[in-house]
Amino acid sequence: MSFVSHLNGTFPTSFPTSDEWSGYISQAQVHLQNNQRLLLILLINTPIIAVVLNVLRQLIIPRRATDPPVVFHWLPIIGSAISYGNDPLSFFFECQKKYGDVFTFILLGRRVTVALGPKGNNFILGGKSTVFNTEDAYTHLTTPVFGKGVVYDVPNEVFMEQKRFVKVGLSTDNLKAYVGMIEDEIDEFVAHDPNFKVYQTNDINEWGSFDVITVMQEITILTASRTLQGKEVREGLTKSFAGLYNDLDGGFTPLNFMFPNLPLESYRKRDRAQAKMSDFYVNIIQKRRNGNTDHENDMIAALMQQKYRNGNVLSDREIAHMMIALLMAGQHTSSATGSWALLHIAANPKVGEALYKEQVDNFTGADGKMRPLTYDELRALPILDSVIRETLRIHPPIHSIMRYVRDDVPVPATLSAPSKDGIYIVPKGHFVMASPAVSQVDPAVWRQGQDWDPYRWNDSEGVAAQAYKMYADENGEKIDYGFGAVSKGTESPYQPFGAGKHRCIGEQFAYLQLGTLISTIIRKMELRIDKVPEHNYHVSELTVSSFPFSDARAQTMITMPKDPRTISYRRRNFD
Repeated sequence: MSFVSHLNGTFPTSFPTSDEWSGYISQAQVHLQNNQRLLLILLINTPIIAVVLNVLRQLIIPRRATDPPVVFHWLPIIGSAISYGNDPLSFFFECQKKYGDVFTFILLGRRVTVALGPKGNNFILGGKSTVFNTEDAYTHLTTPVFGKGVVYDVPNEVFMEQKRFVKVGLSTDNLKAYVGMIEDEIDEFVAHDPNFKVYQTNDINEWGSFDVITVMQEITILTASRTLQGKEVREGLTKSFAGLYNDLDGGFTPLNFMFPNLPLESYRKRDRAQAKMSDFYVNIIQKRRNGNTDHENDMIAALMQQKYRNGNVLSDREIAHMMIALLMAGQHTSSATGSWALLHIAANPKVGEALYKEQVDNFTGADGKMRPLTYDELRALPILDSVIRETLRIHPPIHSIMRYVRDDVPVPATLSAPSKDGIYIVPKGHFVMASPAVSQVDPAVWRQGQDWDPYRWNDSEGVAAQAYKMYADENGEKIDYGFGAVSKGTESPYQPFGAGKHRCIGEQFAYLQLGTLISTIIRKMELRIDKVPEHNYHVSELTVSSFPFSDARAQTMITMPKDPRTISYRRRNFD
């Protein structure tokens, strides 16, 4: 009886012959080859099948009348992530033409409903935090970087108190003291940094050049550490600190936003850096508590004196994590805005000369030399103010603002009227997104809105001035969200620092830092560039070559200029 008896359910009484073994092996090889072919066919065709099913689902299955229209997309899960990531504003404007001001798109498996225009901004940014929640949207991005117990790692009412604590450190007296510190840091940087070696030769005829991102990153962190961060942090800006900063900064990317817990080396570096930087600040705080009071008007001193409404004082670790948040959040936004401002000034020499004349007219003393800047005088320079406002209008640091939806929310009929009841419903569990960047260049609102034109702010009755009045609303009703009374500003087409309860509280410091930077640079040199580069919406690798961030590479989600971004400069006057 052969081994084939198995087919009849009987048991073999003899072992198979060599010829039978060969037959079995041949059959097994054929089956294996067939299975491999089948598996290969499946692997090749599964993505195609998934795409086809995804398209058919969009074309065949009707959506509910209360569902916002979904942007057509070929790829499941990925959705419109590529189009959105390549150029968010173009993506938004194209969708607006097809679907109106309210639509939903798929972003790496998440359903995101966008509401555009001033009314859309008001709907999302002016919404209740219990419904449109910020913590749920951002904590997985910010908490590993900032640390536990602060910002989006705490309930909203606690975060509002923490914002109030920070505002204490941004008092008028402190801001007045910061102007001279910032000016000194820039003077020192230009006098010694290799990017300005031509300037340092005291030659008013030769032209030099510098990469604006490199220089602005350096200047921004030096000035911020000298003022907000404190004397000890400024003195601690070494290569070791730079390494920690850049490892921590590596965790502040879109990848971490979508997938915060991947087993990546960059994540492990982020976590190690966060712990070490937290200890660095705690050490400073404990030394101060033990009697070392040799420090200036900085944020650490302000935070050490604050208490929550329940009477609890801020812990050393909370202060440390708030300082990290200030360092990380302010660095990229300020360096980006400063870079764009200098690029536009360099591309518009007449504006540069108008800025210089404004400095000469307001600060030249009896000896013919320009005296130091002051806080009050900086706030009263109309050309400088217009340059800053216009730069923030077309280059807002953040182009999209997200919230997580905790309950079903009806969209106001003023934004859309698709169903018989005239409303859309944004379902619980989705995300919503506002884009003040769209409103700030919308051709329906702004004349030649894509053009950088600081003089548009000179017309007191013009669109720009009216938009700013609505944003500042100085004579209107103020709302206290827990950190002091502020204007709501959510319906203005101009919202460079956000609006509502999450409006940036560092607005005054940002203006001060930018104003001092531009004034100091313009006093010293002429700037030239042939063309302002386009926006780079992709995650950018920024090479920083000079002290203290030697050989450091950082990544940022902030909108930076593409290459080439090298500005030529020439010294204005001899020493």
